[in-house]
Amino acid sequence: MRAFVVERTDGEVTASVRDVDPDEWLEGDVEVAVEWSCLNFKDAMVVAPGARVARLDRLIGGVDAAGSVLRSDDPTMPVGTVVVAHGHGFGTAHHGGFAPRLRADASWLTALPQALDARTSMVFGTAGYTAMASVLELEHRVTPGAGEVLVTGATGGVGSVSVALLAARGHDVTALSRKESSHEFLRGLGAARVVAPEVLVDRPDRVLGSARFAAAVDCVGGETLAAILRVVRWGGVVVATGLVGGAALATTVYPFITRGVSLVGVDSVDAPAPLRHSVWAALTGSLGAATLDSLVDRQVGLDGIADGLGQLDRGDAHGRILVDPTR
Repeated sequence: MRAFVVERTDGEVTASVRDVDPDEWLEGDVEVAVEWSCLNFKDAMVVAPGARVARLDRLIGGVDAAGSVLRSDDPTMPVGTVVVAHGHGFGTAHHGGFAPRLRADASWLTALPQALDARTSMVFGTAGYTAMASVLELEHRVTPGAGEVLVTGATGGVGSVSVALLAARGHDVTALSRKESSHEFLRGLGAARVVAPEVLVDRPDRVLGSARFAAAVDCVGGETLAAILRVVRWGGVVVATGLVGGAALATTVYPFITRGVSLVGVDSVDAPAPLRHSVWAALTGSLGAATLDSLVDRQVGLDGIADGLGQLDRGDAHGRILVDPTR
C-alpha cells in the first residue's frame, strides 16, 4: 500500500509517499480501512528537522484517522464499526492515518456515534476533539451570556473549531488573530469581534489588567497565556490547549487569589475512553453543514500532505486540511 512515511537517519529527516508492506509495518488486533485523515500541527512537528516528537525512525505519519473496522480479534470492536483513532501515540510512536490501512489495539480506538460519519469526524479531528473538551471544561464555570469569551490562535485547528462551537452554544466570542485577512473567516464561524494581540496589553504597570473576559480558550501558551490571565474577570476560567507560543508560563498568583480565576489544561493524547466517548457524543450535531464546510480549508491526497504541512507550519491555513489516504 502507499503511505506517507517519515524517516530519520543520522539526524536527517525525509518524508515521502512510498509503498510499504502492511504485514511488515502494521501491528494490532484491529485493522481499520482508513477513509479520512487530516493535518495537525503535531504532524508538521514530526517532519521538522531537529524536532523530537517522533518516537520511531521510520513512521507512517498522521495523528488522526477515521474509517471502518475491516478485521478484528477483539469482540468489543466488531467488523463494520466506524471508529476514530487519535492520541495514544498515533503518528508519533505508532503508525498513523496517512495510509489506507491502520492497525491498533481495540482500546486505542473510539467507536463513533451513529450520527457522526468518518469524514465529519476528521473535519473535527484531534483539533475539534480538543476544542469541544475545552468548551465543556469552560462551561463548568461560565455559561452562555456570562460575558466575552476569548479564543486565541483562532485561525488554527483548535481555535477555529472553538470559535464555531462557542458561538453555536450561545457564547459571545472574541477571536484573537494577527491577520486582517482572517476576519471574514472568523466572523463567518460566529465570532462577534476579531481583535489583535495588543488588546491583551492592558495596564502593564500593574499586576492585573482590566477585568474584561469571562473566559478564554488559549491555543498559544507562553506570554499570551500569561497576558490572558491578567484580564479575566472574577470567577472566570482559562482553558489551556497549546504551546506554540512557548511552554514557560511567567505569571503571578494574583489572578487566582484575588479574582478566583481557574486555569485548566486539556489533554487529548491520554484521555480515558469514557471521556473520549462523551466528547465525541457532544460533537455530534454540534455544528450545521454550512459551518462544517467553512471549517475545511481544502482536501488533499497523500501526495498533497507535504505541501499541506508546509502551509500549517507557515500559519497559512484557515481551518482544517482533510486527507483522503486512498488517493
